[in-house]
Amino acid sequence: MILYPAIDLKAGACVRLLRGEMDQATVFNEDPAAQARAFAASGAEWLHVVDLDGAFAGRPENAAAVEAILSAVSIPVQLGGGVRDMGALEGWLAKGISRVILGTAAVRDPAFVKAAAKAHPGRVAVGIDARGGKVAVEGWAETTGEGATDLAKAYEGAGVAAIIYTDIERDGAMQGPNVAATAALARAVSIPVIASGGVSSLDDLRALRECGAPLDGAISGRALYDGRIDLAEAMALLKEPASC
Repeated sequence: MILYPAIDLKAGACVRLLRGEMDQATVFNEDPAAQARAFAASGAEWLHVVDLDGAFAGRPENAAAVEAILSAVSIPVQLGGGVRDMGALEGWLAKGISRVILGTAAVRDPAFVKAAAKAHPGRVAVGIDARGGKVAVEGWAETTGEGATDLAKAYEGAGVAAIIYTDIERDGAMQGPNVAATAALARAVSIPVIASGGVSSLDDLRALRECGAPLDGAISGRALYDGRIDLAEAMALLKEPASC
């Protein structure tokens, strides 16, 4: 499993939200590039970056911060938030983003997502953010009636590089990930699944690693910022074989 440190961008700063509420944002670093360098220096193999303002606006809103991150580090970066068309996606790929995450578009415009995955193999991921098992879109502001697993299955065979599954109720709450739901989703599809939301301790990472499902990675944000998880220690743990 790969550990993806999260850099969530709001008004150019690194923040963490509580359960996806934009008015419940805590600023952890005013300099996203410096935060990216710190994660890379601690041994991070990937970065997970989200343009929160872009997710609500439907277009990139923190482009300068993202570009600063790309200039600051050489490790691969996956980016989500506000990418709704091929022009925006290919623009980010050209600037050095390794993988673009499509969330709202995966619900609203599946033809675009499948075309993008076909055109750019290994560089398009689907973000599935769920509240009560139902997919949320538009920066989590709107919950649809579509089930998370149903949406994931719709992309089987489409060439999607990964599914990033977030349990919104766990995100930023420091209460542990929804291991059961994440494992069930991973068992339901052949697409690699990355767990997100609530990862707040080494025990949480152990639980995900040993859940019995083939998870590709886990994303953590707040716990890395406040020191509950030591990045180097966590990465060493995830390189150990699972005990199950």
